[in-house]
Amino acid sequence: MFNDILVPTDGSDSSTAALNDALKIADRETTTVHFLHVIDVGTEMSAGASGMIAPEITETLEEEADTVLDDAVNRAEEAGVTYNRTIREGDPHDEIATYVADYDIDLIVMGASGRSGLKEHLLGSTSDRVIRTVETSVLLARP
Repeated sequence: MFNDILVPTDGSDSSTAALNDALKIADRETTTVHFLHVIDVGTEMSAGASGMIAPEITETLEEEADTVLDDAVNRAEEAGVTYNRTIREGDPHDEIATYVADYDIDLIVMGASGRSGLKEHLLGSTSDRVIRTVETSVLLARP
């Protein structure tokens, strides 16, 4: 039914639920599940004001992205599902929308809420923004 499913993941309980749902939906023979972790440049830029700590924050964020994606890949391999694994830097909802267009994604499965701070509560969640900006169907998962 779906050729390409995108799972934006940040390691939160909601994104883990999204990962599980996507792997259940995926057809082992015809579906590729795309795992995407976006390193939020807003976090990096905020750290940049702190001088020497910025490179350490960037390295920590990259290590976290690898850990989250390694878990997703392990689960996909166990389920026998074909996958893609990508790390991007930028504004999460913009990067998700760009990825959807670049890879002709049929379905986005994402957590209803993720690891967000005060900014997200004031401006709206990443999932809300994705729903408003893409024309692809979005399935929101809850833990």
